[in-house]
Amino acid sequence: MPKPNYQFEKRQRELEKKKKKAEKVQRKASVTEVAPADVVPEVLQENK
Repeated sequence: MPKPNYQFEKRQRELEKKKKKAEKVQRKASVTEVAPADVVPEVLQENK
């Protein structure tokens, strides 16, 4: 029976975590870009 390659498994887990974190950051960035654009017209309408 071959020895388990712990370094490979650890590297795969780290890559998966990095990928998830990058996706999360991208989602948050896209939400912040969209949200202010939606808020601005509402504020302008209220001021009229």
